[in-house]
Amino acid sequence: MSTSLRNVCFDAADPYQLATFWSQVMDQPIAAECAPGLEEAYLDAVGGSCLVFQQVPETKVGKNRVHVCLTPELTRDEEVERVIALGARFVSDHRNPDGTGWVVLADPEGNEFCVLRSDAERAG
Repeated sequence: MSTSLRNVCFDAADPYQLATFWSQVMDQPIAAECAPGLEEAYLDAVGGSCLVFQQVPETKVGKNRVHVCLTPELTRDEEVERVIALGARFVSDHRNPDGTGWVVLADPEGNEFCVLRSDAERAG
């Protein structure tokens, strides 16, 4: 018997605004039934798990215990620049001189996530 992952849910002060950021990062639309002011917003998943954003009253106070890791089509460094331009904040750099490693960023509400090397970078 197996279990499948349905979604990853982020607590948010403004679910729609955070969904808008992640929609741009992931190049996936926000589901049509989502709208500003609702308690939940989510990306329209294409053949798999999706990201969900739910409104909570409290603010983020510590490091995430769970986070997502992104594998870009661009190079890791180009993706870091692109996502920062969308509104992410740089948290820490774990890149190594040999090209391995990752970069930790935070979304506009402070949720940490990693940008890994692209498939092409790992293959090369």
